[in-house]
Amino acid sequence: MSAVPELTPTEFRERWPDADAARAPILLDVREPEELAIAAVSDVVHIPMGQIPARLAELDRDKPIVCMCHGGVRSLRVAEFLSAHGFEHVFNLSGGIDAWSQQIDPDIPRY
Repeated sequence: MSAVPELTPTEFRERWPDADAARAPILLDVREPEELAIAAVSDVVHIPMGQIPARLAELDRDKPIVCMCHGGVRSLRVAEFLSAHGFEHVFNLSGGIDAWSQQIDPDIPRY
């Protein structure tokens, strides 16, 4: 069992309904560029899973980071990696963009 807390898209929105840029979490999309071309959420930081280790310095350690992928598996691995590397406020978006499309924005295509 992972020590990384999970949030559904609905819980994500409830937790940070109208956070300004200074207080908003980083929504980290770890999918590949071709997946992003199919379905995307606005205002995300996009770093493909395989590039995370080399690009850690791009992430703000003081902000909550919510990791997202297609279904929640890759993002959980990234969240565990970040947590193991000293990031203290890391969450996984359970169900990924597929759940986001079902719970938050049905205009985002499912694939």
